[in-house]
This record gives sequence, structure tokens and C-alpha cells, in this order.
Amino acid sequence: MLWHIGNTTVRSPYRIRDALRVLRGTEFNGNLSGRSQENAFAELLHNKDVLHSPRVQAQQDASDLGRKWRSALTQLGFITPKLTSHLAGGVVDPSLFPITEPIESLSGRPYEITPNGYRLIESNVVTAQQECFLRALVSYRVPSVLEQRRGIDVSPFSPLQFVLNILQGLESKGEEGRLSFQEFAFYVQTASPADCVDEVVGNICSFRLRRKKHKGSKWVFDKRYYQDISTRLNVRAGTLNDYTDLSFRYLKASGLCQSLGKGIILAPARNRMARLLRSIEIVDVPEEQYLRSIWLGADLPTDNRKNSYFVVQGLVQRIRENGEEVSEVIEDLPFEKLEALRHELELRVLQLSEKCYAEKQSEELSEIVAWIEAITSKGRRAKVGEGEFVVVPKGEAPAYLEWVIWRSFLAINSLCNDPWECRRFSIDQDFLPICCAPGGGPDLVFEFENAIIVVEVTLTSSSRQEAAEGEPVRRHVARYVEEFKKPVYGLFLAASIDSNTAHTFRSGDWYLDDDKKIALDIVPMTLSDFSKFLISGEKDLPSMPSRLEGLLIQCRAKANQEAPNWKQSISKLVEQHSGT
Repeated sequence: MLWHIGNTTVRSPYRIRDALRVLRGTEFNGNLSGRSQENAFAELLHNKDVLHSPRVQAQQDASDLGRKWRSALTQLGFITPKLTSHLAGGVVDPSLFPITEPIESLSGRPYEITPNGYRLIESNVVTAQQECFLRALVSYRVPSVLEQRRGIDVSPFSPLQFVLNILQGLESKGEEGRLSFQEFAFYVQTASPADCVDEVVGNICSFRLRRKKHKGSKWVFDKRYYQDISTRLNVRAGTLNDYTDLSFRYLKASGLCQSLGKGIILAPARNRMARLLRSIEIVDVPEEQYLRSIWLGADLPTDNRKNSYFVVQGLVQRIRENGEEVSEVIEDLPFEKLEALRHELELRVLQLSEKCYAEKQSEELSEIVAWIEAITSKGRRAKVGEGEFVVVPKGEAPAYLEWVIWRSFLAINSLCNDPWECRRFSIDQDFLPICCAPGGGPDLVFEFENAIIVVEVTLTSSSRQEAAEGEPVRRHVARYVEEFKKPVYGLFLAASIDSNTAHTFRSGDWYLDDDKKIALDIVPMTLSDFSKFLISGEKDLPSMPSRLEGLLIQCRAKANQEAPNWKQSISKLVEQHSGT
């Protein structure tokens, strides 16, 4: 057997929320049947930047994309399906789903947003979004009425609890409580509780020992296992990797797991929640009950006052272990306030971790530069160290560009604002980007002791670049010029700078609503030049803020040139400041 969580079309779980937000309030909510509607849905997702489809641009049929996205929203219960299976009550009317007791907000039509789907839409912080995915995964079973896959002939089981039990089993044997990418690919996704957790844990332990003793290339060692298992299951070796990557993403989206190298471990702050979830008894339930659970979102242990208080106490302890003060929690605190406090403490724990992450970035300059190279390369990958590569996930280059520039400024390590105040995009517990910064403001804002630097990044090129970025960038910088007394500089970064864009930024004037004119200092710079300057400061990071401000001032002094010449002058000044 071979199972996975989620849908291979939507590899990033957090994109599901983007699609649901687009679907809400449109004619397609509860009306997604037929090729015409599927094609129109794909076009809508494309126009709202949820997906990018050349076929939509060329006005060709993209109904298969609409179907795939519809399926992704259905699998974890965020929209209702169109069921045609036989249930206990008889043959299901294909236009309805089999719920005998009404569910508020559901009319009975297929493909309409469920209560847990609406909960995800309304979740504006990452911890709340993760709780929606956790509610979905606690309910999620394989196989099920929504997950009829060939080759899976076992009683329905919870992939989430199966993984949690395996992690606990490894620890009980004195092993590290983690699952490497290969271990999950070879032994977890090819098994179920019917195979016995102890047997799966034993196979993983044996694999670790054999791999450790192997004196040759670990890549060659792993390759033999990929070949043997893919042959036995009659799938491509790459499918094992694809399914593992997908399941890892959804497990981490629940907030319970986080990355360790290329594997996963339990997120330390969620140990108590994991302990409670492992204690839930998995029983077969009627299909109607299963559908109700996954559409409403499963009850969580923390929905119980005693368990919620137990988890809150764990969060308080973790914060104190990091040297931070936190007030005692009153045991008889009203449940609503206890839940609000739990979310507040979860966010605080994440912020403490983010501070530690920020402090380490000064040691990661080589990797940061490799990410910039990968984002701007055709293959979206770059080498970092011997035999190691960084690879930009498909369709996520814009978000990763904002992320790596954020990391670049964190590496300079002289910021006056907190790392989460610098960015307007969201990150997960692995500090990876969930999505791009929303509109209505700059991508990034960095406050140094003597200056504010407003950073805008883009992957657009040609004259489209000026059309998309010219006015917003100037407006965003103007807002900070008006707000702060410190000098404010705009830094516009792109793989290439179109001369029309440079021409727009040459003008240092902006008129406010009251017709007051203010001066703007914006410098367009290529990402390769920025990388060059960044790596030049590796041995003297404390000097970087003043060096960067000096570079921007000198670049602005050349803004009286024609745009093509100004771009050349900026590159030459970068070379001078970089010592190249």
C-alpha cells in the first residue's frame, strides 16, 4: 500500500485558504459542476494570483486545473464533495450529500464551503490556521468515502495519529524522535496500523543502523531502497518522494510537526497536545458521522477546559525556560479567556523562536546568497555546499524572494525592530514563507539606528515591471517618509531593472493628498548586485548599516543621469563598495 495526505496539485496547504477566500461570495460556491464551471473557476484562481496558468492566459481549456483545485479543497473537508457512492441508507442522490441533521451554513449542494472552511478563511494568524488544519487532520481517515484509493485495502486509520505513535515508539526505544525523509518514504507511507506500530518502528531502527554502518555513498545506499520499494509497489521512485514531501507539508501545517534537516520532529511547544491526541481512540464511524466531523472540524482535546489548561501550562513553562517572564495562569479562568490566552502564548513561543532564528542568520550568508541565486535561475535551484542544493518550491518563487531578502537583513543583525515587524508576509514554524506580503503596503521595512529602509521586491520584468511597481513603491516609501523623522530610503530589488522603472524612480518627488510635496530616495538594484554587496560584509557585519546607507546616498546622487546610465552607475558603485 502507499498513502499520502493532501493533494499533489496543491503542495502548499496554506494556499487552500487563498482559494477558499476567492471562492467565498462567488457563484462558484456550491456551483462547481461541469467543465464550463471548472474552467471558469481555474480562470478565477489565475486572475486572483492563486495559481499561474499559461493556458488561462492563452484562453485555452484549463478545466482540469479547476477540477484538481476542487479536489484539493474537498479532500480535507474544506468544501463538500459530490457523492455518488452507496451508503448505509441506500443510494445517494448525486446532487445531495447524505446528512440527515442539517448543518448550519450548508444548503446541501455539492462543492460549497464547509464550517471548517469558513473557519480557515477567517483565521488571520498562522497559529489559528494551523488549528484548522489540525482539526481537519484529526478527522482525516484513509481510506474513506472521500479517499477511495486503489491498493489501500485496510480499515480506515488516522495518518496523523499513526505518525505520532511512530515518533513516540522511536523515543521509547531510545532512538531520536524524528523521521527522516527516507524513513517516511520507505516505512511510514507504505504501512498502516494494521502492520503494527512496533514493527514499523523496528524497521526504521534497522534501517538507521544499516545506513550508519554503510561506508560508501549514502546516496547509493538510499537509491537501492528506492528501487526495491518502487518495484514492489509498482510506482516510480519519484512518487515516493512526492508523496513524502506532500505529507510532510500537511503534518507541519497542523503545527504539531516541524522540520529537522530534511525530516520532521514534533514541535517542542506542541508536545502536550501530541500526548493528548495520541490518547484518542480510533474507531470506525458511519460515513455520515465522518463527513460531519471533517466538515465541522474535529473536536480537539483543548476544547476541553482541563486539557486546555494543561497545554497552557506547558506553554508558560516553555516561555520561562527561554528566560522570559509570564504571569501565572488562573486555573478557573473563563474558558473563552483561556483559549484566547493559549493562542497568545502560542504566538509568543513562535516569536521567541523567531528571535533565535534571526540571530543565527549572520552565520548563514552563503546559504542566503545561494537562495537568491536559485530564485533568479531558470531551474530555481542553486548549489550550497558539497552535494547540497537549495530548491525553490514550484510556484512559490515570489514568496521565497521576499523571505530571502528578509533573511539578508536579519543577517546584518543591527535592526531596531523585531524580525516579525520587518516582514508583512506570514511564516510557518520552520520560518518558511506561507505567502507573499498582502497589498496595501511595502514588502519589508527595516529600521536601523540611523535610517529606515523600505524594501520592495519583484520577479516581474520588462515594461510590466514599471506598470506593476512604479506607483505602489513610491506611495509606500512616501508613507514612511511622512511618518518617521529618520532618513527613509526605498530599495527596489529585481532580477533585472527595466529602464522605464528606473526612470520612474529617478524622480524624487511625491505629492500627498493635501498637495504637499515630499522628497523620495528610491534606488533600483539588481538582485545579483545586492548579493555581491551582502557577501562583501560577511567579515564586518556591524558596519553594514552605515555602508548600505552610504551606498544608497551615492546611488541617489547619480539619479540625474538618464535611466540606462543610472543603472550602470548603481552597478559600478556596488562594485566599489563591495571591493570587487
